[in-house]
Amino acid sequence: MDGTTHTVTNQPPPLIGYDVYAADRALTAAVERHLDPGLLSDATSELSALGRSASAAQLQEWAVQADENPPRLRTHDRYGHRVDEVDFHPAWHRLLGKGVAAGLTAAWTRPGGHVRRAAGFLVWTQVEAGNCCPLSMTHAAVPALRTDPELAAEWEPRLTSVIYDRELRPARHKAGALFGMALTEKQGGSDVRANTTAARPLGDGVSYELTGHKWFCSAPMSDGFLVLAQAPGGLTCFLVPRVLEDGTRNPFHLQRLKDKLGNRSNASAEVELAGTWARRVGEEGRGVQTVIGMVAATRLDCVLGSAGLMRQAVVQAIHHCDHREAFGGRLADKPLMRNVLADLALESEAATTLGLRLAAAYDDGGEQERALLRIAVPAAKYWVAKRCTPVTVEASECLGGNGYVEESGMPRLVRESPLNSIWEGAGNVQALDVLRALRREPAALDAYLVEIGRARGADHRLDAGIKGLLTELADLESVEGRARRLTERLALVLQASLLVRFAPPEVADAFCASRLGEDGGATFGTLPATLDLESVVDRARPEA
Repeated sequence: MDGTTHTVTNQPPPLIGYDVYAADRALTAAVERHLDPGLLSDATSELSALGRSASAAQLQEWAVQADENPPRLRTHDRYGHRVDEVDFHPAWHRLLGKGVAAGLTAAWTRPGGHVRRAAGFLVWTQVEAGNCCPLSMTHAAVPALRTDPELAAEWEPRLTSVIYDRELRPARHKAGALFGMALTEKQGGSDVRANTTAARPLGDGVSYELTGHKWFCSAPMSDGFLVLAQAPGGLTCFLVPRVLEDGTRNPFHLQRLKDKLGNRSNASAEVELAGTWARRVGEEGRGVQTVIGMVAATRLDCVLGSAGLMRQAVVQAIHHCDHREAFGGRLADKPLMRNVLADLALESEAATTLGLRLAAAYDDGGEQERALLRIAVPAAKYWVAKRCTPVTVEASECLGGNGYVEESGMPRLVRESPLNSIWEGAGNVQALDVLRALRREPAALDAYLVEIGRARGADHRLDAGIKGLLTELADLESVEGRARRLTERLALVLQASLLVRFAPPEVADAFCASRLGEDGGATFGTLPATLDLESVVDRARPEA
């Protein structure tokens, strides 16, 4: 057969073999800005190592294998014994092991740990987002466990370990452990106070027996889980180990795995608790207060994960357009395509800059920074996660028909993109949480206003945005119907203030003009032609 008709031309090479971290100028600048100079050399070295690993052809192959071979539930062994195990493709274990080894569960144990982990998490999400779920759950469990010093002393060294041990055995015999959570039930969803799972005290003051059903259990093959159940004193948080101290399996019956739109490599299960042993975490009746630190940490991971997905979508789009000829020239040089790419790059940089700023607030730990997180985390989670889907879809369109084909990798990003907007409370939950903070915690609003005020006077559109926001904040009595609008404005003004302070002028100018001014449209690619769009695209371009 004559193969001359099958000569491949005008197709981009694979985007592999580069440093995903070092090529991200917004991310590297944020790490340099927020990290103590004495930590920067070591952090840069470890993040660049992770960045080079993230773009390796072998890891890209593992990512595809993990996505194309979703986990399988195995309820019984060959002899009929109930085992309730989930079988994963070997690629999943390889990716998860690398994530653990990179310290993506170890933020709480080292200086600057949250900024370093946030940058690593953003990089690692770009490889395969599914394995980031157990990494996030394990990281976020630490603040909840710290409400009980005895439990924290026992479990924290395991959860912050850089050793991945996949075997199911008593946690005291393991060098590293992973955590999941099971909070929601089918009759309540995000309204966890409607939970009906019952917790019966066993008489020693800390041990209980749980009976009930959990509608969503994240990472069901973990070593332990944080679970909410109704104790005699009200809704309470519990630690449920997968394997008991004597080596027997704790009753933790996996009824089925969810068949999800995206996040296909990761298992999410429905779980039946029937005589399940649990250890109380915190006081009876304070379950929500106990897990709130975990929820806040996972919400920040929603921001970082969405930022990672957006960054990968943008670099794939720019890379394609850099190597694709169309209509007599390079596609990236066409004014209209450049406008689209620049607009996408703005959204990506704003998300990254905001996510790292919030991670730095965790490292600071001061009273004002904690107050800022109370408003900024749900607002950022609401907005950044919602922007992820239109960014990934538009970026896929930059590849034309190729972007609709599975082999391009773009459909995996598109399928993954809605997850973070739903996980840990969908949009309305975040907006209502912002309202609660505004009404009940004056220090939170004060901290937010101090933060955005640092950029006041530097851009007239930002100043106008702040003034409009203050007008909206003046009336919080009948605000629930416009809570989404208010939350959106809080996030946008915060992003703009950070870009005005820290981003190159061409980035800040374009963002303020299109997001706060009246010079942007409802779709990407509608930036004013008078802006320096070429510099915006150059800043986002990967060094392959």
